[in-house]
Amino acid sequence: MLENIIESVNDVVWGVPMLILIMGTGIYLTFRLAFLQFRTLPYALKLAFSPRSQDKKSKGDITHFQALTTALAATIGTGNIAGVATAVVLGGPGAVFWMWISALFGMATKYAEAVLAVKYRVQNKNGEFSGGPMYYIEKGLKLKWLAVLFAIFGALAAFGIGNVVQSNSVSDALSASFNVPSWVTGLVLMVLAGLVILGGIKAIGRVTAYFVPVMALFYIIAGLVIIVTNWELVPAAVSLIFTDAFTGQAAAGGAIGAVIRWGVARGVFSNEAGLGSAPIAAAAAKTDYPGRQALVSMTQVFIDTIVVCSITGIAIVMGDLYTGGALRGADLTSSTFEFFLGGTGATIVAVGLTFFAFSTILGWSYYGEKCFGYLFKEEYVKYYRFLFVILIFAGAIGKIDVVWGFADIMNGLMAVPNLIGLLGLAGVVVSETHRFLKVAREEKLQKKDPHSENQ
Repeated sequence: MLENIIESVNDVVWGVPMLILIMGTGIYLTFRLAFLQFRTLPYALKLAFSPRSQDKKSKGDITHFQALTTALAATIGTGNIAGVATAVVLGGPGAVFWMWISALFGMATKYAEAVLAVKYRVQNKNGEFSGGPMYYIEKGLKLKWLAVLFAIFGALAAFGIGNVVQSNSVSDALSASFNVPSWVTGLVLMVLAGLVILGGIKAIGRVTAYFVPVMALFYIIAGLVIIVTNWELVPAAVSLIFTDAFTGQAAAGGAIGAVIRWGVARGVFSNEAGLGSAPIAAAAAKTDYPGRQALVSMTQVFIDTIVVCSITGIAIVMGDLYTGGALRGADLTSSTFEFFLGGTGATIVAVGLTFFAFSTILGWSYYGEKCFGYLFKEEYVKYYRFLFVILIFAGAIGKIDVVWGFADIMNGLMAVPNLIGLLGLAGVVVSETHRFLKVAREEKLQKKDPHSENQ
């Protein structure tokens, strides 16, 4: 009965109104920012992957790149492997197209979240920075009660979507592929994650800066091998993705609404644009202007959905194993990779899922502790960290269907206060954007003519 109740609530929380609110916010911010995500993407990618002098002289705990990889650690996870497959099964190949659309508008949302996170961040007595929706809702909108609600939802969601469901996914994958006992997986994950998490954001940032690029490249290269070596299947697969996006004929029941719903829902689940999680990491970045870090944060959606999810989606459509619904989730992705690459393909997905889930645990541990730290005194955060680490083991050895549903609800409820904050503070985002872009133009001119400043 409890599972049925949670499933019913989940359907409401992640129903059409929520998806319209998330997409609508992204569209609104896109127009307010004059399609900034399209105009500045090359510059944003350059900022993200180039070391800058601001990292040394600006205030913050971690570099631009570490903030990006911490956010990517939390978002590149089961959604990229299992989420895309679920979208294709329930929505049809056209769902991949709507994942792209949600990401393109979601980039504006993610940008706005990071601007506000840096602008309204605070510094504690230890010199560490804290920020995110709870701070910009309280300080910008002056709605303390709404900020508290976000922090409660975030602290609880981290235990579920960012912890036990991830360790459980790793346990299942390693048990099925390599016959590793669940308790062994849980113990190893708990120890490895504990060594990083108990060190705080600086330790998390250092680990993810090395771990995330390797992890993502490992999976991306495997997917590209499938696409390149079976190039003759790509045109038909891409064509089907575009045509089905507007016809829905390959979806369950042939409904165009199902294509859009599952594409948008799984896109948001993967890149978390609008949920308010990633700006918590952005607030810790060393940066001189909110707009500079916001452009870096924006690239996270591009990398997560436009790059990683696309590779999964196109490969699944090429393999054509999604019809009939016998396979779904990670099993479908694993079977597709095995179809093209043999037994090696299934191993790649199992290892990829393990890395992705582990990185999600690291990223969400920071989100959860910052939400907890907002609600209680900073000295109590260490107890949250210890509990978080212990629950990694519990998730690996337990049955967590109810926890997954509850975590999904908390994850969705996080978005409501955050989206209210984004819409209410859109004017601040626009103002900060104009301020930074003026500085960026001056920096560009200075590079072209180093003497222009003195003329």
